[in-house]
Amino acid sequence: MSTPLAAKIKRLIRATGPMSVGDYFAMCLSDPEHGYYRTREPFGTAGDFITAPEISQLFGEMLGIFMVHAWQQHGSPNDVRLVEIGPGRGTMMADMLRVISRLAPRLSDGMSIHLVETSERLRGLQRITLESHSRRIAWHRDFQEVPPGPALIVANELFDAIPIRQFVKTPQGFRERVVTLEDDDRLSFSLGVAGLDPALLPSPAESVPDGTIFEVAPARQSVMSTLCDRLKAMGGTALIIDYGHMVTGFGDTLQALRGHAYDPPLAHPGEADLTSHVDFEDLARIALGCGVHLNGGMRQGDFLRGLGLSERAAALAGGKSAADQKLIAAAVDRLAGEGAGKMGELFKVIAVSSPALDLAPFRPVA
Repeated sequence: MSTPLAAKIKRLIRATGPMSVGDYFAMCLSDPEHGYYRTREPFGTAGDFITAPEISQLFGEMLGIFMVHAWQQHGSPNDVRLVEIGPGRGTMMADMLRVISRLAPRLSDGMSIHLVETSERLRGLQRITLESHSRRIAWHRDFQEVPPGPALIVANELFDAIPIRQFVKTPQGFRERVVTLEDDDRLSFSLGVAGLDPALLPSPAESVPDGTIFEVAPARQSVMSTLCDRLKAMGGTALIIDYGHMVTGFGDTLQALRGHAYDPPLAHPGEADLTSHVDFEDLARIALGCGVHLNGGMRQGDFLRGLGLSERAAALAGGKSAADQKLIAAAVDRLAGEGAGKMGELFKVIAVSSPALDLAPFRPVA
């Protein structure tokens, strides 16, 4: 089945030739007319996927605890910007604000709240969710619009939605993977002429078989540099949570989700969420190169448990019915469970700060 965006992409390919995976990725999510985040409701059971904040209030509450701890380690400054990049429906921010208000009233009263969101449709949902805080919230289309000053920043499932480029091993070296048209007018993958600097490859690159894919993400590097440069200049901490791998390696991680099921990435452009795994080693290299302090990384399950997830879940379940207790236990397992396919293991967490801080739960246990 063709989609309006597929027709637009095909016209563009006929006019200008094959497009890179990165350009295809960007159009699928952000095309002004037919982009996924411009036209769809991605979150929840009626959408295409469920994020951690939608699973349970426990997730946002743990992040609120982390932000209070980071603020205290920074010396409890009076004028702080609490920033979320890609705030979804605003659910996580609402849960964070509730905890911050309870644990650190001075932080809650003195901070300003900033949401970085490019989608007008999602901004509308955020205004509904955060209606009681609306007078304190400023919305921005770009992170660099956030006013100067120390910042506590959170980015949950942000980097996976930033486009990647893909390169394929051939007998002549790595060549860029592109999207083109078959004779029957179907979108398909092919190889372009652009090569890849061998210095970017993990070793041993020579021994991997032909057809092996390597992914690079210059747009993600740029976003990470922007965050770190801000922290270096003005102070603060950024917490980054996403699904991905801690060590740079080979492999095709490009995937699409539609109706809570995997979908071929070229099948429904503009009507499926397009993502790929985040290379946390690469983000760490960028952070260290910018001169900020790196905390982590670790699995999401270890991170949440280190912040007191189990204890908070037990308190939340106290006095509840057996059915409610079962639901809370199931949410904890989804958020922090270990094993193949579970968020606690698939998702990774790092934090960067300036000046250097040793932030719990990243701090080594003696």
